[in-house]
Amino acid sequence: MQIHSKLPNIGTTIFSTMSLLARQHQAINLSQGFPDFECSPVLLQMTQQHMKAGFNQYAPMQGVIQLRERIAEILETCYDRSYSPDSEITVTAGATQGIYTSIAAFINKEDEVIVFEPAYDCYMPAIEVHGGIPIAVELSYPGFFINWQKVKNKISDKTRMIIINSPHNPSATVLTHADLTELENCVKGKNIIVLSDEVYEHMAFDEKPHQSVARFKELSEQSLIVSSFGKTVHTTGWKIGYVAGPKELMAEFRKVHQFLVFAVNHPFQLALADFLADQSTYLQLKYFYQQKRDLFQKLISSSRFTIEPCAGTYFQLLNYKKISDEKDTDFAIHLTKEKKLASVPLSVFYTAKTDNKLLRFCFAKKDETLEKAAEIINGL
Repeated sequence: MQIHSKLPNIGTTIFSTMSLLARQHQAINLSQGFPDFECSPVLLQMTQQHMKAGFNQYAPMQGVIQLRERIAEILETCYDRSYSPDSEITVTAGATQGIYTSIAAFINKEDEVIVFEPAYDCYMPAIEVHGGIPIAVELSYPGFFINWQKVKNKISDKTRMIIINSPHNPSATVLTHADLTELENCVKGKNIIVLSDEVYEHMAFDEKPHQSVARFKELSEQSLIVSSFGKTVHTTGWKIGYVAGPKELMAEFRKVHQFLVFAVNHPFQLALADFLADQSTYLQLKYFYQQKRDLFQKLISSSRFTIEPCAGTYFQLLNYKKISDEKDTDFAIHLTKEKKLASVPLSVFYTAKTDNKLLRFCFAKKDETLEKAAEIINGL
């Protein structure tokens, strides 16, 4: 049998690769973005209650109304924008599914999609598998800021979508009000959808607000927001997220969603709706992770790494140019095998494999895990 791959150049993700390497070499795993601590026992009790109450069959395709109403409440509380739970919010099997479905619903053969690099690794393959053409725009380093003139130069009659991500994985930067205003001007009056990956929306630090597209009236009318409860309540393995957007876009989104997933875990949705009634569960999250960031930075302050600014997410970039001139992929493997500490090299997030000697470390870990990792980092 001859197989004509739609993704001939795609292999196993870097996250799976580095996590496997960490297991094989008994290394501390700061590569993949998941906590090594448990979620709230109250949330687990709520989940069990709904299971015992018999909510173990299919949920509605759009998601249970209780959770969609809660999402609408969160969006209005955080961004002062109203979304209809009935027609403008859909619960998804994690953010990656929300991103994939958004691309599948709107990208046709030879449509162009502008993607900012370094880019999370699920964007490009989803575009390519649907016949779209990714148009990469590198964020300017140092600082990882957007050169909006470059963006304007890339927009053409074929541009169908622009994907943004803030707080940004992997750079840990956040977009500003000025950035979103520039984006709004770029797409205004054009047949361009903005796909806004906001999975770290509740992790913007130093009292700087997360600039969701929901804050911008005209921009929100041609945008889809994707977010994830896994990041917010420390349950990445549950794979539950949401997509919000104007009803015209959501109607098309649901056409694909119903055949790709149909429904998402029923009792977990109900538990999330209950748990998130306490607004502190998401409004206080930024302070929890800012303390983790500050602790990690303090622990490694005497190392030979250069600590890059971290304005959001639960990732910290470290520049190792004072330690080695190895390629970042080689240095990350060496660090995992020889020093027993796993990270992610940043070049894998670029089409051109741009190597600025940067590694990404996840600090969503117990304090003792960060302390052990810091010992290794300080010893290099």
